[in-house]
Amino acid sequence: METRAFWLLLLVVTLGSSGWAAEFVGLSEHLCTVPAKDRVDCGYPRVTKQECNNRGCCFDNSIRNVPWCFKPLQETECTF
Repeated sequence: METRAFWLLLLVVTLGSSGWAAEFVGLSEHLCTVPAKDRVDCGYPRVTKQECNNRGCCFDNSIRNVPWCFKPLQETECTF
């Protein structure tokens, strides 16, 4: 049993250190086209683009004095 636990732990550590386990796929570009006045903050001071994206949020630091890490637009497509 100890050997199995060791290999499982090794696998988890390897995947975590490779970035594979924590990688965020990203959002569609159209979901991040939120007007500056409508941005809802999703980050914290000095959040990086990668940290923001890992939270499932959009990042755009091209406009001053508005949230750079913000919630994406919601999908409006209905599925049945």
